[in-house]
Amino acid sequence: MGLNKVIVASFKRGFEDKCFQLITESYAKALETKVIQLNWDENDITSELHTHINQNPLRLKWSIVTNVEQHLPKNNTKKEKGFAAKLPRIDLRLVTINSDLEYEYHMEAKNLKETDSGLKRRYIETGINNFVSHKYENGCLIGYVVEGDLVKTVEGVNKLLIKDKRASECLHSKPHNLHYAYYETEHINNFTLKHFMFDITQLHSA
Repeated sequence: MGLNKVIVASFKRGFEDKCFQLITESYAKALETKVIQLNWDENDITSELHTHINQNPLRLKWSIVTNVEQHLPKNNTKKEKGFAAKLPRIDLRLVTINSDLEYEYHMEAKNLKETDSGLKRRYIETGINNFVSHKYENGCLIGYVVEGDLVKTVEGVNKLLIKDKRASECLHSKPHNLHYAYYETEHINNFTLKHFMFDITQLHSA
């Protein structure tokens, strides 16, 4: 049983790394194509990144299936008329099956602006909090910085967390071999949430 747990954990870590490679390479491709506009909604940006993920040969090599706006069924959901519309939805889901193991990884995306405290508050309340409460599981957060400076935008999110007396949950920059703007937050029950910040303003810089 112990060995099986080790195998499953290794499989999950490997799959997570592949998901990170697919999403960061899709961002790099978006920087080349410059299709994404600064006034796009976050779902528009996710859809464009999803297109690049689907076109990446590694996705097929790794047998990964993806889709956007995925319902997340809950075991305690009361099955009655209209229940499906009330289910939580995640922006991007990646799934792989290897032998008798199936694993899903979820990515939730939020637009961010340096001077918009409402978007930063939303990043916390419907992003961070949804993972901490396990409304969303097995996943990470993606911030699309569509206006202003990326580092100052993250600092603004942290200021709100400090204001909420959640200083221990602030975003901390960490080195990552796939992306320069990678952060982690620490939460109750030793839960670590991973964050990738994508600077969308770079798509339209001179």
